[in-house]
Amino acid sequence: MKQLVFFLCCVFLGSCSSQEQNLNFLETALSSQNPKIKRVMDSIANYQVQIRYTQINRRNDSVIFTDYDFQVNDSNYFYPASTAKFPTAVLALERLNTTDTLSMDTKYYVEGDTIESTFKQDVSEIFAVSDNLANNRLVELLGFEDINNTLRKKGITPVRIAHRLGEHSDNLSTKPLIIYLNDSTTGITKSILNKTPLELNLLNITKGSGFYEDDILIKEPFDFRSKNYFPISSQHNLIKRVIFPQSFDISERFNLSEVQREYLLSAMHTVPRKIGYDPKTYYDGYCKFFIYGDTKENIPEHIEIYNKVGFAYGTLTDCAYIKDTEKNIDFFLTATILVNKDGIFNDDVYEYDEIGIPFLAQLGREIYQQELKRK
Repeated sequence: MKQLVFFLCCVFLGSCSSQEQNLNFLETALSSQNPKIKRVMDSIANYQVQIRYTQINRRNDSVIFTDYDFQVNDSNYFYPASTAKFPTAVLALERLNTTDTLSMDTKYYVEGDTIESTFKQDVSEIFAVSDNLANNRLVELLGFEDINNTLRKKGITPVRIAHRLGEHSDNLSTKPLIIYLNDSTTGITKSILNKTPLELNLLNITKGSGFYEDDILIKEPFDFRSKNYFPISSQHNLIKRVIFPQSFDISERFNLSEVQREYLLSAMHTVPRKIGYDPKTYYDGYCKFFIYGDTKENIPEHIEIYNKVGFAYGTLTDCAYIKDTEKNIDFFLTATILVNKDGIFNDDVYEYDEIGIPFLAQLGREIYQQELKRK
């Protein structure tokens, strides 16, 4: 009888342990009574939230991903803003491997411009401070069609990168790059003519009740049909391939050397103050919304956040791999939220600091705390 009771207790405890281990941390996080979460969840229809959290388990040499979603829908459009720089940076590094004369340290400038840079510097600035000009220089190297086609071949779909950032030029041709081959010799790349992108046909592709254009209020919804398209699922698939390339077939990986990959990972988690930016303006959480976005405190050394954020037109997005080297936990988290209470675009009146960033920061903290307790 005692043996039977002991056996039943073991079965019960094992069942409880299994249930605890399989708990949907995302669902629990979103049911938090913390006001930073609750005020969004109580009016969820106003914020167009989409979230994907991936729990990571390891078995022998295998890495196992378990995805949990909240309102993720590839057909439900949100403006990706600077998250579109993420694939540009990765593909630019990959492109360097196809030309013997190019490396990360190659110095170059865009024809007609005066800013000299290197590919290494541009990748760093894209992640540290989300620099638009650095991104656009790499776009001139790649061309939009090559970006989109390469991503699709690697299984990262749907996606449509169709314009530069910070300047929405209708020019479909890339600008030639003047490349320093050595101290006294330069080369020039050919201009690439991109096809006219098809207009997007998605849910919520027009938003709000009005927008400003040349300081004039146009009282009709803002149209995003010609903008970039990079949904949650595609962002998440990209970062998984960067962090855990061995979990994917060779055809789905990026062709990066070990040196390139190490530099990319370093750029993704290095905070601005460590590469010379003023920490008062570019504090650690400036481009790290999850966990630290609503504080100006320094991120502890043992917390590594590899990510890319985007913020524009009232939309905040963060795509991240979060790792605690002391507690030995890690997870993926990608989320987007629209904070535009007045429904007017281009008026620079968005609730980024009041609602959006606090929500994403607390979301990261809620899941992190549950990961700490996970067996």
